[in-house]
Formats: sequence, structure tokens, C-alpha cells
Amino acid sequence: MSVNKRRSGGSKARREIRQNKVKKAVVHPGLETGHYKPLSEHDITKIHQTALDILENIGISDPIPEILNHTLDKGCILGDDNRLKFPRSLVEDLLDIAPKEHLMYAINPKYDYMVSGNKTYLSTSGEPISIFEYESQSFRPTTLVDIFDAARLCDQLEHIHQFGQPFAITEYSQDKFTHDINAAYAALAGTQKGIGLAVDNVEHIDPLINLFDTFLGGEGKYIKRPFAEIGGCPIVSPLRFGKDNAEVMVKMAEMGLYIGVCTAPQAGTTAPASLAGSLVQSFAETLACLCVVNLIKPGSYCDFEMWPFISDLRTGAFTGGSGEQALIMAATAQMCNYYGLVSSVACGMTDSKTMDAQAGYEKAITTTAAMLAGGNIVSTYAGAVGSIMGWSFEGAIIDNDMSGNIQRLVKGIEVNDETLSYDVIKDVIYGDGHFLKHPQTIDLMESEFLYPDLADRQTTQEWEKSGKQTIYDLAHLRLKQMMKDYYPEYIPSKTDAKIREHFPIKIAEQDMRKNNRW
Repeated sequence: MSVNKRRSGGSKARREIRQNKVKKAVVHPGLETGHYKPLSEHDITKIHQTALDILENIGISDPIPEILNHTLDKGCILGDDNRLKFPRSLVEDLLDIAPKEHLMYAINPKYDYMVSGNKTYLSTSGEPISIFEYESQSFRPTTLVDIFDAARLCDQLEHIHQFGQPFAITEYSQDKFTHDINAAYAALAGTQKGIGLAVDNVEHIDPLINLFDTFLGGEGKYIKRPFAEIGGCPIVSPLRFGKDNAEVMVKMAEMGLYIGVCTAPQAGTTAPASLAGSLVQSFAETLACLCVVNLIKPGSYCDFEMWPFISDLRTGAFTGGSGEQALIMAATAQMCNYYGLVSSVACGMTDSKTMDAQAGYEKAITTTAAMLAGGNIVSTYAGAVGSIMGWSFEGAIIDNDMSGNIQRLVKGIEVNDETLSYDVIKDVIYGDGHFLKHPQTIDLMESEFLYPDLADRQTTQEWEKSGKQTIYDLAHLRLKQMMKDYYPEYIPSKTDAKIREHFPIKIAEQDMRKNNRW
């Protein structure tokens, strides 16, 4: 390699070269992972066998009539104790036929993605009930406008691939139909990514589908491209069906629609304190749901949301940011990958009440573990604070930055003859002894390195002169920039008028246009 080829004329020339090049994304949705394996194959086998023992001998209590109608004539057994038992051979057969990949539709097809193998994607998620405000440093109840704002914020966040409903709308907590319809509408208005909705009333499913059909411009169009994952928690731990969410699960399976089935036992309170025991129970509970769904319609798409959580045994309270939480969620991802199931894992939670150092390390360890272990849909709880009781807009921006860097970690190091750089090293050694101006450095600036969108990399002197801002301060400034002018018009005016005519839409039209809110 000739020394003469690498002269680039200094930093100005390097900037010009970067600006003129077509950028290649450093990270992208669907990176292959699964490098972290906290369980041995023997461990997985033991957990699997014990979970099957539980389903066969203990079963799940309080099965609703709709579940019994679909399961008793297909091999399940209802005991005198009103517990539904699942014979192990039946469970293993249903595990075999459960889909091992799924096309996750988005509102805009450019955001569609195929979930399979160890590919990993990031989604928001959660049911917080309050917003933590930067200015007041205090919590306030969530509103419908907050959902719209969260949707249009996440629409702009590169490393959030799906908009799962990030919090509940407390102002409509007593009117769940209005809540669910408006949560869906706000998502449609604010993003074109795929959406996730938590619905616990089966009577809301048909109206939601009608809403989506109206949005798409015709009856039956949503079924052809179902861009919303609708789900909930059909199991109330330990080992009991919850009526409302179980009805939703059955309805979605009967319609052949993709459903998220989440189980969320807490180690030490609603599950054994041992992490292995908690894994066993959570696996058994989620397997029961997968069995029901596939008995209703063999080969039904089911997001295996096995979410064992952790309790602080000093108080019995939920804790989302512990090392144990990171470990047990990584183990769930590994188990799902072992069976080839489409998985969802929860991470990115913190027990801190604000976006401080505690939030940073708790979110980072749980998200890193979940992604390295190969969770398919990594529900990052981006923005969540206060043991998932609160949500921070600034926090979501910070978590997006963090998620991008963790994706870079997941991507790993590309090793080939070119990247080993023997000729480059030789060229520089016999040249001016510096790599900064070398063509390889220029070429790799945008493809080998991911530059944080928010994190501060100034010198200490620059930082002091610029006001000594923390990442939280910078996120607040960025938030205002992102929200002030970004009011997408994803719902055409005629369609919006039709939706408002037929559904109880409560968000004011002026709140969906540029105003002084930000």
C-alpha cells in the first residue's frame, strides 16, 4: 500500500469526505446475539423437566370456560381441584409446532422486521402511572396527550424499533374502553413503527380492529397486516388463570392474530425465592399459555413473554434494577432460544426515581444482559423510573443512546484480512507514524464506530464553559428540540374525521398540532 494514498489534508478534509460518503449504519435492528449463556444445557434440561412436572401434576387453577372448551377434548385434564393439567407429551408436541419465527408488521412497512433465531429488537413497554418532570423534579399523573407525545418521541428514536405502550393513561383509568381506544389512536397519530397495546377486556378487541380498519381505509385490511401486538398477563402468579386477560388471549388466538402472553411472577413473593425455582414457575406458566393458544389454533403466533421479576426480600417490594434481574432475564432469553421460541424479555428498569447514576447502571446491566443473551423483543422500559411506576421523557432519550451503544457491543468485532490491518500498520509505521489521516480511518469513521447522540465527550474545560451540564440536562434540551416542531400527520384529515365520528376520541386536535406545549 502506497504511503501517498493516505494524505487527506487535515480535519477539514476528513469532514468533507465524511459528508460526501454514503453512510453505512453501524448498528441496525435484528443484530444476531446470544453470546451470554448463564445456564448450562444440563440446567435448561432440569428446568424444563421440572416445569413439565408442574404442568402435568399441579396444573393451572381457575381455567375459564373458553379455555376448557378448547383444551379438554385435546388432551388436557381438569382435576377435582379445578386445576387444568397439561400432560408432558402434549406440552412437548405443542412446543414442537409453535412457530419459530414471525414477521412483526409495522404501520409503515419499512419498519417491518422478521423475528427469528437470536435476532434482537428493542421496544418500549410498561404500565407506569406517572410522569417524572424535569423542571419540578416531581411526579404527576399521566395523560392522554402524554401517550401521543411519547409516540412521536419514539418515532424519532433510532434505537427504539417498536412502540409498545409505555404507560397507562391515569385520567381514563375508570373508563377502560376510552383508555384503550385512545391509547391506540394516539399511537397511530404519533408513530409509524409497530405498536404494542395492553388490553384486558375482550370486548375491546373488535372495536380496536374496527379502529385500525378505519385508519387503513377498509374493513378487513388490518387482519392482512396486523401491526399491533395486543396482549397482557393471562396468568396470575402463582399458577392461576386471570379471567380478563385469559379471555383476551383466547379471542386473539381464535382470530389467528399474534398475541403477547406475559407472565410476571416475583421471586420471593409470588414465586420461589430461588432464581432456579422462579425460572421453573415462570416457564411453566408461560408454557401453559403457549399450549392453550396452540390448542385453539395450531401454529398460532405467540410472543413468549416469560418475565420473572425480583423482590427486595427486606421489604417484599418489586425491584427492577438488580443484578439478579439482569441474570434471570438473561436466563429466560437463553431458554427461549434453546427451544427456538419467539421471545420477549424485560429490562432497562430502575428503582431510582430520577435519571441519575443509579438509573444509569441499573438500566445498563439489565439491558446488556438481555441483549447479549439473545432476547428477540427486548422490552427496554425506556424512560421508566421508580420501579416502573414513573416515566421520564428525558429518560427515554438517554435510554435510546444507551441502547445504541449496547447494540454496538452486541454487534461485536469483525475479523478478516482487511480489518486485521497488517498493510495499514506497515504503511503508517513507514510513514508519519499516525493513523488519524489514513484512508482506512476515514473509511471506518462511520461504520466501525457508533457516536453517541447525547453523551458528553467535551474536554473538562469545554464542559465547564458550557454550563457543566449533566446528561439529564442535555436530554432535556434535546427533548425540547425534538418535540417543538415534530407533529407528524399520519392520520389524514378525512380519516381522522371519520374516526372521531365513530369512536370516543378525547385528544384535542389542537394538541396534535404545533403549539406552545413544548
